[in-house]
Amino acid sequence: MHVLITGGAGFVGSHLSDLLLERGHSVHILDDLSTGSIDNIAHLRGRKGFEITVDSARNQAVVGELVDQADLIYHLAAAVGVELIVESPVRTIETNVHCTEVVLQEAAKRRVPVLVASTSEVYGKSTAFPFREDGDIVMGATTKGRWAYACSKAIDEFLALAYWNERKLPTVVVRLFNTVGPRQTGQYGMVVPKFVRAALAGRDLQVFGDGEQSRCFGHVSDVVRALADLMESGEHYGEVFNIGSTEEISIRGLAERVIEATGAASGITAVPYDIAYGSGFEDMQRRVPETAKIEQALGWAPRNTLDDILRDVIAFEKTRDLA
Repeated sequence: MHVLITGGAGFVGSHLSDLLLERGHSVHILDDLSTGSIDNIAHLRGRKGFEITVDSARNQAVVGELVDQADLIYHLAAAVGVELIVESPVRTIETNVHCTEVVLQEAAKRRVPVLVASTSEVYGKSTAFPFREDGDIVMGATTKGRWAYACSKAIDEFLALAYWNERKLPTVVVRLFNTVGPRQTGQYGMVVPKFVRAALAGRDLQVFGDGEQSRCFGHVSDVVRALADLMESGEHYGEVFNIGSTEEISIRGLAERVIEATGAASGITAVPYDIAYGSGFEDMQRRVPETAKIEQALGWAPRNTLDDILRDVIAFEKTRDLA
């Protein structure tokens, strides 16, 4: 099939491109390189079946032209990272909502199936652990900019499901839980690469808050396998799926694991949220997915542990330092 990936020069999109090409599909990436990087896909330049258009998913004429050539669409283009979300809430909302509108509008003309990448952030302040796809979402106050990203991605989900129910556009929504691996940048607050780079440089690792907030980290190779399998099956339109690991660890515990894995002499420094992100910042204390639905639908389960993730990220960051 001919596959269009918006945001394909990003961390997840570049790994998805690798996998789809390996499976015999052709891939066309649309990316404005605002948060993605040409370095992520440099190894694909000149490869048969691979193309890239450097432009925005907000450009309806360009999106329409590329959709006309596509058999499947993965809509990954979005604002990413807590730091970007806090610093640029207008960009976050406009990018997430408008780009999704454009992609769905153009896809609906030919009913080209679309996977819309959402996020575990949509669960907001819910304490119904583990998070289930049919569980309630609990947002914070609109005066807290932290929740702008979560709300914008929730609107993306509503749009995708509405296009399925009302206009019969085949859509699938996936909620990604802390996807990690080689090529991920710490530029916008991604914690694992930030910790690894600090440890390799011999700096202290900065843990925000008390460090007891916990997350589950999934290897990008496991995540893109789920994305590819979902769309290749063609059997799960109009559905929402959690994708991620259920191996939970506190952020302080993660920092300790990174120091151990790198053999660094780094310490751990606690940084209050108000200093890290400004006054009034709110965080999610836990973020744990229930993954039974995708396991039952595809027989999918993560193949990589947190130790595997750290091994691969450390190896990648060491390669970057040598480049």
